[in-house]
Amino acid sequence: MNTDAQSKPVKSTPLLRQVSFYTALLAAVFLLGFVPMWLKSRQCARSLFETERQLNLARIHNALISAVIDVWQNNYEPARQAASDFFTFLRIETDKGHEAALSPAQREEVQLLFSQRDEIITLLAQSDPAAVGRLAELYGLYRRSINS
Repeated sequence: MNTDAQSKPVKSTPLLRQVSFYTALLAAVFLLGFVPMWLKSRQCARSLFETERQLNLARIHNALISAVIDVWQNNYEPARQAASDFFTFLRIETDKGHEAALSPAQREEVQLLFSQRDEIITLLAQSDPAAVGRLAELYGLYRRSINS
């Protein structure tokens, strides 16, 4: 048997070096394309988060304004539904924590509004004209809470 063939060290061939070089080059090109797209994706995600935050605030505000307008027009049932939506949307937003559209200080302020929920919904369900003043007061409190 030939022992010379078994004892020869394996030398790096030019083909192996070329494959390694092209593999490294391919990885570098991939990263050159990937990194800018990853940065753009992060920017779009931040923009989407801010847009969703503004949408949630607008949804809450719209529900309350709808309730106020409906009650001024003596449409108590739509006003009750809109007021209920307002409190529901507001509760969802306050329960979100750090991802909420409201700051921690605003969340503390709006917690006081929930104490009026049952009374306002009951006044609207009974078509009580006193609901007009209560909703207007609620709107003022909400605006102060949000602007603080």
